[in-house]
Amino acid sequence: MMPANKTKNTYSVGQINSYIKNMFAQDYMLRSVYVRGEVSNVKYHSSGHIYFTMKDKAGTLACVMFAGNRGGLRFNLREGQQIITFGSIDVYERDGKYQMYAREIVPDGEGRLYERFEQLKRELEEMGMFDARYKKPIPAYINTLGVVTAPTGAAIRDIINITKRRNPHVNIILYPAKVQGDGAVQSIVSGINALQTAGVDVMIVGRGGGSIEDLWAFNEEAVARAIFDSEVPVISAVGHETDTTIADYAADLRAPTPSAGAELAVYDYEAVVNAFETLKDELKGALLDNIEKKRNRYEKQKLKLINLSPSHRLREQRMRLIRSEERIRELIRTGLDRTEDQLDLRTEKLKNLMHTVLAEKRHLLDIKIEKMDALSPLKRLSSGYVFAETPDGSPLTSIERINRGDEIRLSLKDGRAGAVITEIEKK
Repeated sequence: MMPANKTKNTYSVGQINSYIKNMFAQDYMLRSVYVRGEVSNVKYHSSGHIYFTMKDKAGTLACVMFAGNRGGLRFNLREGQQIITFGSIDVYERDGKYQMYAREIVPDGEGRLYERFEQLKRELEEMGMFDARYKKPIPAYINTLGVVTAPTGAAIRDIINITKRRNPHVNIILYPAKVQGDGAVQSIVSGINALQTAGVDVMIVGRGGGSIEDLWAFNEEAVARAIFDSEVPVISAVGHETDTTIADYAADLRAPTPSAGAELAVYDYEAVVNAFETLKDELKGALLDNIEKKRNRYEKQKLKLINLSPSHRLREQRMRLIRSEERIRELIRTGLDRTEDQLDLRTEKLKNLMHTVLAEKRHLLDIKIEKMDALSPLKRLSSGYVFAETPDGSPLTSIERINRGDEIRLSLKDGRAGAVITEIEKK
């Protein structure tokens, strides 16, 4: 039985694999390493990944290239092939095995050149030759295009055809350079210098596609420096779209192919003409609009000046006076008519009021007449009463004022009569 103190520092398999993976990750060399060997056990998986083994006399190394990194692989891996693989070495924790994760693969002969390519690229980049702030802008409209390439081949034919199609008025000056083999570097450098002297507006430096050995002249420092030092903007157009050279990094603009270089260097004449026609129509429309606005403003100012002129103001004042005079007359006439109407109305109202007052007074008079009539002695006399008075005309109101034998006068309804008192009786 194992002692307890011996089991205290026990780890799981996953922990050990994770620890080993961290050790690999912390090793700087294993993150970017070149490995040379012979290919064996190649398997192209349906997912696009490539699984293979690299071996030599001393041992074997499991490798995988994921589908996302296959874009730069320009050949098919096969058994027994000598290759140089660039990538990183890491541990696959689930299986507890380490393997190489390939990012680039080249044949062994090209591999040495590729190492030189990477080394020179790093050196020139550290010197600032690839810095964007040193890139010269490509002119939008050119008259003369310089080309440094081989006088024969597809590259110059494509450049000429596309240039003539896009703009037949652009002149092409070709420097027939040697682009491969001995003397190619000096030939390319001389071509760049010669076209600067010729005064071209922009130059294309390039060639058609090929192997890394075929394109190597464009990976030399002398060519990169000639491109960087050129006062004329340089478009690099080397190989196919997947080919990349030192010249591409040093140039002011990279074109994936010579044909694309011509597209970038030469403007489309028809498009420019159409653009000018469009601009002309827009300018014409803008001018017409501006003229119309100015004309309207002129008419407004003219009308304003007319309105402010002394003669116009006099006419306005005269018309204002005439209107005022007519208005006064109208007011007077209307006032008189209104006054007459008001007088008629007041007269009518007064007459109505008088009739009303007369009617009320007449009614009161009738009432008083009836009252007076009711109080009239004649009315009483008509009812059988007699009015008695003394000889001196005083009303006989009490028997105390008369004696037997006194003469009195009697007033009746229709006349008077004399009488003698013969009897007195007190009540």
